[in-house]
Amino acid sequence: MLTNNDELKGLVIRARDGELGKVDELYFDDVTWAIRYLTADTGGWLGGRTVLISPISILQVDWPARCIDVDLTRSQIENSPNIDTHKPVSRQHEAAYLGYYNYPYYWEGPYFWGQSFYPMAPVAVDVTQTALEEKIRNESPDSHLRTTQAVAGYTIDAEDGEIGHVKRFIVDDKTWVIRYLEVATKNWWPGKKVLLTPAWVESVSWKESKVFVAATRQAIQTCPAYDETVPISRDYENSLYFHYGRPPYWIAEKEREGEVANAQKLVVSS
Repeated sequence: MLTNNDELKGLVIRARDGELGKVDELYFDDVTWAIRYLTADTGGWLGGRTVLISPISILQVDWPARCIDVDLTRSQIENSPNIDTHKPVSRQHEAAYLGYYNYPYYWEGPYFWGQSFYPMAPVAVDVTQTALEEKIRNESPDSHLRTTQAVAGYTIDAEDGEIGHVKRFIVDDKTWVIRYLEVATKNWWPGKKVLLTPAWVESVSWKESKVFVAATRQAIQTCPAYDETVPISRDYENSLYFHYGRPPYWIAEKEREGEVANAQKLVVSS
């Protein structure tokens, strides 16, 4: 299901033995645009400490109840590495966090989640504390993590000039990947909103607060308008990709999966 980050904000996170808190921000990496963590505002519990929740732990999103069920206990959360979310989250912080839960490192593999397109339950691996500490030390400091809150409002620069700003993020709650940037174009075309896929983002300037996309202002102006009151359908997505003359993400990902599988076969056969 495709939803926006505003809809996710405020959802109650339910552990196996009680509530943990409510969703606040989303951390995504600026390479794949996958959601790596949800931050949970624990309220009065844990003294108001904000904790990270990996999509790997998510069992389901219960939309009618506005809850997210996770395969965790309150004790696990309480004893998890204390990461200050008011400061940049380094790759060392991530390695410590993922090691604590025995989760795979998403950056070690060809897909969004390492060895899979989906956040998968971890396979038990016997890793000594010494080996884990060594792995953490060897990780790069830069994790490429950004928050949706920080990037909302960034100016969108087309190939021939500015066309609007990032308003929200459209998230796939199965792969936990940002599928689209919702762009408000009110300063150029009043009342119109459009969607752009991160696949068309050429670069992001954190210094200038700008997102540069590989599309012209004309192409964006004439693309199918986005109506936030209507669920995003596959027909609408097809019309969007057809307008830009580019393959949809579900085809591109299927092709990527086939390429990796073929490469792995070649390695085995050799």
